[in-house]
Amino acid sequence: MISSQKQIYLDYAASTPVDPRVAEVMQDATMRVFGNASSIHGFGLQAKKILDETREIIASYLGAKNDEVFFTSGGTESNNLAIQGIARHNEQPGHIITSAIEHPSILETCRFLKKNGWDITFLPANKTGVVNPDELADSIHSDTVLVSIQHVNNEIGSINSIQECAMIAWQKGIPFHTDAVQSFGKLPIDLHHIPASLLSFTGHKIYGVKGAGVLIIRRKTRLDKLMHGGAQENKMRSGTENIPAIAALGKAVQLLKEQGESDRRHMELLGQQLRVLMQAKIPKAILNGSEKGVPNIQNYAIPGIDNMSLLMGMDLAGVAISNGSACSSGSVSPSHVLQALHLPGHLLKSSFRISFGRFTTAEEIEFAVEKLAILVQK
Repeated sequence: MISSQKQIYLDYAASTPVDPRVAEVMQDATMRVFGNASSIHGFGLQAKKILDETREIIASYLGAKNDEVFFTSGGTESNNLAIQGIARHNEQPGHIITSAIEHPSILETCRFLKKNGWDITFLPANKTGVVNPDELADSIHSDTVLVSIQHVNNEIGSINSIQECAMIAWQKGIPFHTDAVQSFGKLPIDLHHIPASLLSFTGHKIYGVKGAGVLIIRRKTRLDKLMHGGAQENKMRSGTENIPAIAALGKAVQLLKEQGESDRRHMELLGQQLRVLMQAKIPKAILNGSEKGVPNIQNYAIPGIDNMSLLMGMDLAGVAISNGSACSSGSVSPSHVLQALHLPGHLLKSSFRISFGRFTTAEEIEFAVEKLAILVQK
């Protein structure tokens, strides 16, 4: 039995808890490896060693080359570098294809480019939140310079076939980018078989810390940098590297190599438990998306319930859930993802997200649904 005083965190899609083993590595790097990786003395070489080792860990995990791993501050910077970098490399505005349910860091970047003369196609998603690859193929123009389709949606957990989408772009000689922030570590990603030119992910969604992300830039992919300064990251991303956060990122990916399969089995069991309990305790709850999405992100609507009141009630009960993307949580507008799914208006403001991961227990899921059911009855 869980004490009512216990705080239960079910907002892993916004940010995961830091694994203690990762925190230990970061603390060591903070105190011991304080040199600048660009310095040629021993202190600098210590820092550079961490960069090189982390690059190798990530490249091996994804099936990429070491020199294709570029460190950034996180997913938003990686997504901006991918899209704006391709756009800046082209002398004239061209055509970019993305989807209507992407993360704000993709959508807002594309809207910025649209204001500056770029032609942007926002592909629709079906009622389960998946982009139709045939519609992608039909949308390609002679001046299309980039396709960017997310792997897993951050609000409803839907999964796009990035292998099929990437292949369509590759066959046309068009760079393909995927925002893999929510899929990295949850789904297998093998760049030996996925012809993606660019791939983004970040540390704080895989039990690492905030402040370190990655953009994979495959060889022969041409894009311009966003920041000017030093020659860090092969002159692609200037600025002194965040060594402690990058060391933490390396440890987080190493742990995924070691226990990723057990993590996925754990989340599958919890996901099934959550669906069964929701159906039993709150029969009128509607799953937004489908059961074919990743199990660790589930979005529900409960007709007649105001989601903000529900979130506050759950918080008072010691359970943290969300009404959608943390990057949009300050907005009073309904979720753009749920709007793109054409949910009826009365369901848009009664929807909420439960997301979980490595440290979530079955008891916590049961406790959370019980509290939800009590609040719904009230």
